[in-house]
Amino acid sequence: MKVLANDGISPSGIKLLESNGFEVITTKVAQEQVASYINKNDIDVLLVRSATKVNKEIIDHCPSLKVIGRGGVGMDNIEVDYARSQGKNVISTPASSSESVAELVFAHLFSGVRFLHDANRTMPLEGDSNFNGLKKAYANGIELRGKTLGIIGFGRIGREVARIGLGLGMRVIAADKFIGYAEIKVDFYNGQFINVKIDTEPIEDVLKHADFITLHVPAQENGYVIDEPEFDLMKKNVGIINASRGGIINEVALLKALDSEKVLFAGLDVFEEEPTPAVQVLMHPKVSLTPHIGAATMEAQDRIGIELAEQIIGLLKS
Repeated sequence: MKVLANDGISPSGIKLLESNGFEVITTKVAQEQVASYINKNDIDVLLVRSATKVNKEIIDHCPSLKVIGRGGVGMDNIEVDYARSQGKNVISTPASSSESVAELVFAHLFSGVRFLHDANRTMPLEGDSNFNGLKKAYANGIELRGKTLGIIGFGRIGREVARIGLGLGMRVIAADKFIGYAEIKVDFYNGQFINVKIDTEPIEDVLKHADFITLHVPAQENGYVIDEPEFDLMKKNVGIINASRGGIINEVALLKALDSEKVLFAGLDVFEEEPTPAVQVLMHPKVSLTPHIGAATMEAQDRIGIELAEQIIGLLKS
């Protein structure tokens, strides 16, 4: 049986699949040629990340496909319900990238509170001529310890963010439409741990009380999670991070809030107009930027590859 990993798969995932009799193809096929490539090569499994879109055309025109897999959490680039209605197995790896996304959230938080995103732009230009001026400009940093971290969306990634925040000594509050509470285990290198129960609360309360807000919700079919009314509820000089999905924050409203100093800084890993984000967002001095790399660590990709391989083997070799 053949597996087309069109957006790549880790060596450990390839090894596990090949040891179970699968042929793994990692050729990158252009979107418009995916269906014909699958049919020409009699592909049984199509694996994607965020680049390749598995639309109805691919599903309808590729009868050999038995499994469609997404290396990651969200599956908004796959017509999931339609694929399943046509007898295809659709799988994902919801647990594998939680740690890597959560750590990126804190990379953006640390960058924002110590102005690293701006200093790294300005120091190469002015560091040798205006060192003392820049030292003064970036002198008003903020510590995370003791501050309130608001988490919107309390699934696996949100809970991992909570675990790190608690470990840093932050007060953690959370909102989720479907989860009433979660028990967060904060474990340490020497085997010790503590359990902290966090009850979720209305999103309005989180917006009002948080010093920093991070979002971990799916792509939205209608409207934004954060728009002008939500910015109005927030504290002055709040920091906001989005490492989940583009289009859940109104970027026009975000820029307005940054310019008015309602929002101190933003950290964005995802954007409304991927893969061509708005220039106004990219150029704003108060925005810390990464190009949708939340799950892009070696450890996460290794876990994703193994988890996908195990699911494929379970479905097709049992």
